[in-house]
Amino acid sequence: MHRRSFLKKLGTATAGAVVLPYILPTGRLFAASGSQIAPHVVFVMFAGGVRQQESVLQRYLADSQQFPSEGNIMNNMLVGAAPVLKAAYGTDPGVGPRGSVPIPAILQQSLQAQGLLFPELRATTAGHYSGYNTLLTGNTGTTQGLRQKPIYPTIFEYLRRHAGTPASKVWFVGNTIGNSLPLLNYSDHADYGVSYGANFLAPNLTFSSTGITHLSNAKVYHPEEEMAPMLQMKYFLNNSYNSSGGVVLPNIGNTDEEKQDIRDFIRDTFAKVQTNQIAFPPVNDNGDLRNVGFACEVIRRFRPALTVVNLSSVDGCHSSFTGYLRSLHRADHAVGYLWDFIQTQVPDMAGETVILVSPEHGRNLAPNPIQDENDWYAYDHSDANSLRTFSLMAGKGVPQNLVRGSENNPLGSSMDHVLTMAEILGIKNEVQMSGLLAPGTLSLFDRI
Repeated sequence: MHRRSFLKKLGTATAGAVVLPYILPTGRLFAASGSQIAPHVVFVMFAGGVRQQESVLQRYLADSQQFPSEGNIMNNMLVGAAPVLKAAYGTDPGVGPRGSVPIPAILQQSLQAQGLLFPELRATTAGHYSGYNTLLTGNTGTTQGLRQKPIYPTIFEYLRRHAGTPASKVWFVGNTIGNSLPLLNYSDHADYGVSYGANFLAPNLTFSSTGITHLSNAKVYHPEEEMAPMLQMKYFLNNSYNSSGGVVLPNIGNTDEEKQDIRDFIRDTFAKVQTNQIAFPPVNDNGDLRNVGFACEVIRRFRPALTVVNLSSVDGCHSSFTGYLRSLHRADHAVGYLWDFIQTQVPDMAGETVILVSPEHGRNLAPNPIQDENDWYAYDHSDANSLRTFSLMAGKGVPQNLVRGSENNPLGSSMDHVLTMAEILGIKNEVQMSGLLAPGTLSLFDRI
């Protein structure tokens, strides 16, 4: 093969691969036997380690910094009045913490009022990647190290195998390529695996300024005259997948129609980035908020049966409690915007979707020694308090304004989310019969 022909083919392939390395074939083994609650699920992994005290318990600074101020800083998700003193979690910090302005709620009625809240679940682990594993597989990820595919099948694989859902209808929108996040779109399980995985998109990398430079026009470079930009593209692609341990990712095809639709979407999204037309939330000053904007573009274009969106900026709590509060408030803003976008901008999914929100784990009861700009102590995740978490669900077929469990009466597990999504999408029986969920796992509907 001539070098120019080879480079042309290579350039076309890699330009698509950095965006969606796994675009998978359709087809099912057998029809799903259960009835659906809703045809669409959006699962927000409200990740980075969210402490119960500042989220569902609404204790703000009272249980962290020994300052007598309590209140709700998650006004789109939870019912409750905002703190009165020291609003250090909004925008426009001004001079000192008192100058900060909270972000107005997007939703007229919080998701808690619209749906079902489990305020006290138990996580199985205090590690980020193993926590993600648990949320997506319904089994413990405590033995999973970084750079390792899940041992148990993911909800993506269950849905694609048992419902025959096309790959273009199953998406995982990750806000980063860190913490081995790209490895979670399918497992290494022999009965499932790559043939049933989800499309993984890391838009904050793909549509970054570097991505625009190297990928937006899918240019074919001349080997003698343009070696420097070719090497830059090689570095960009290698960097995109460095969290995969340098393993060559499988090249799995899809239908010609799906390929063309994906190409059109990527090209259109690059154009929207350059003309500032991405559906970002009103406040979009961190990676989580921008990730939700790109997730909205995926949802609007493909109307997925399952969309998983990852948020993780609250992980800054290791060193900055003030930054953690601001990120927590912004993550709530992102969730409210995402739900409002579906209801108002995607007619096919409005009233036909369930949103499910849960952190992968919590944070410690006692602080570490690090103090931030307000002299507030930071928090890690390693003790029993970091295994406390919550789950919130709203949408079609979900009971409204219902709370199950309490601080003194924990109910449910982070492993329950896979079977919950399976029940919503009509494959609960098949997932249960696989025998691959952790013992004691239930759908959250069963726990009502």
